[in-house]
Amino acid sequence: GARIPGTRRLSVLAPMHGPLVGVDPAHALRVARPMKQRVHWTERVGQAGLVAIALLLAGAMVAPLFSILAKAVESPTGSGLGAFAAYLASPALLTSLWHSVWVSLLVTLIVVPLAFGFAYALTRSCMPGKGVFRTISLLPLLAPSLLSAISIIYWFGNQGVAKEFWLSLGFAGIYGAPGIVLAECFATFPHVLMILVTALRLAHARLYEAAVALGTGTVRKFFTITLPGAKYGLVSAALLCFTLVITDFGIPKVVGGNFNVLATDVFKLVIGQQDFQRGAVVALLLLTPAVLTFALDHFVQRRQNAALSARAVALQPRRSPRFDLAMTAYCVAIGGLMLAMFGMALSPTFAKLWPYNLPPSLDHYVAGLVDAGLGEALWNSIRMSAGTAVLGTVVVFVGAYLLEKTHGLNGVRALVRLMAMLPMAVPGLVLGLGYIFFFNAPGNPFNGLYQTMALLVLCTVMHFYTTGHLTMVTALKAIDPEFEAVSASLKVPFYKTFWRVTLPICLPTLLDVSRYFFINAMTTISAVVFLYSPDTKVAAVAILNLDEAGETGAAAAMAVLIAGVSIVATVLFLALGKLLDVRTQAWRSAPRT
Repeated sequence: GARIPGTRRLSVLAPMHGPLVGVDPAHALRVARPMKQRVHWTERVGQAGLVAIALLLAGAMVAPLFSILAKAVESPTGSGLGAFAAYLASPALLTSLWHSVWVSLLVTLIVVPLAFGFAYALTRSCMPGKGVFRTISLLPLLAPSLLSAISIIYWFGNQGVAKEFWLSLGFAGIYGAPGIVLAECFATFPHVLMILVTALRLAHARLYEAAVALGTGTVRKFFTITLPGAKYGLVSAALLCFTLVITDFGIPKVVGGNFNVLATDVFKLVIGQQDFQRGAVVALLLLTPAVLTFALDHFVQRRQNAALSARAVALQPRRSPRFDLAMTAYCVAIGGLMLAMFGMALSPTFAKLWPYNLPPSLDHYVAGLVDAGLGEALWNSIRMSAGTAVLGTVVVFVGAYLLEKTHGLNGVRALVRLMAMLPMAVPGLVLGLGYIFFFNAPGNPFNGLYQTMALLVLCTVMHFYTTGHLTMVTALKAIDPEFEAVSASLKVPFYKTFWRVTLPICLPTLLDVSRYFFINAMTTISAVVFLYSPDTKVAAVAILNLDEAGETGAAAAMAVLIAGVSIVATVLFLALGKLLDVRTQAWRSAPRT
């Protein structure tokens, strides 16, 4: 019966349900009405930032794709869909589509088993030199895919050192499907390997111990435990390989000859014939298999169960002399082939005239950097890569942070997640063509960005956005939300928590994302081949121009320079990572008390 200030005394005999006896009705109504909570200004800032990220992704990714669709169905007679159907019925177009599909399937059938064997050796054997073999397998990532095509020409081309051997196998020449298949195998191998190494590392040792206790043979263990455990990784690797090959432009352009594929058709229609509508139709065809494989991979990943539980025991390989020797021999063979490909592209660049005049010479580098004036193109590539690394890392980190650490605007949040995953399914050629249609439109207020370095940077950031986004989201999800909750309860401003906790924990991941953006920007060609101007030409595009002019040696030299810049950048990023680890990551190795 104690009286609450501002109210009348309550009757102790008031029923639990129904009107309270002795209570002022007006005051009861005010108490029952839910109080509207004020939104803190930090939440308003976070929501505004999330909207800004959504607008950026919509303008830089979704709008260009809609521009391609609008261009494809555009018709002065108003029968755009009829014109679209007419283009699809073109025999030449169907031939290119068939070429793209069967070449991609063949490369996938070759690369996935080879990469699986290599990954199996790295994860399930005790062979020596695993780090060396792993480093060798990553070499194709440091150079444009054009490098493998040029190497194939030096090996088996008209003046190749192994031309006679190639002809003895029954092939008429290296140009066309055979050259594309060989070069794509080299270019896609490290991408497939990374997925399969991850899949094979997630193994439960108890399953193998139980199999041994039951007397299960090695072959049966492989087919009943190893393969089922890695099946989702195998599916993802196969889909990735297929998508990389069917959307690649550089290799078919250099070594394809008269063997037309969809990627080269887009380039010929847009650059050679200025037929933008037909180019848009082919671009949509090129987008279709990528979207289908992405959707299938997403479906497969949703069905995947956790490979390791909280009580799981990680599988540790045991020494087996015969098995380790066999795996070492296999890795030596694969590594030798990769070094032969990379070395054949490197060696002729230091010869005066390969293979006739072999004294060491820097003529090819002089021809590329000085005579052709491509030193500026290399500098443009470095500028574009640096800008991509900075802008891409900032946008990815801000977007992932706002998604994971803020609240509200659930509709916008879902839309941002969807748009962040979209770039993974969009080939670079399609994105670049969409940028032409969207940013070159006279009514677009951002028309001034067309043919500028800023647009090249933006396009490259969008092209590789998904991988960086997923990496940052994974890192932020690992940080317990209690950090923010405790900080809020102690009235610590969110920016202090961000600066003292979130950012230091995420610094290693930020460096990895930045390195990923830099190296991919140095080696990409498909995303920017439509967007450069004479003042913003990049080194990867310059390689194409040199190869078309018959300067294969100078083109190889430029590819080697790009690989050299990528290697130097990788070393610098690793050194910076070590320095930051000492200054900000001491807590990771601190002894537990």
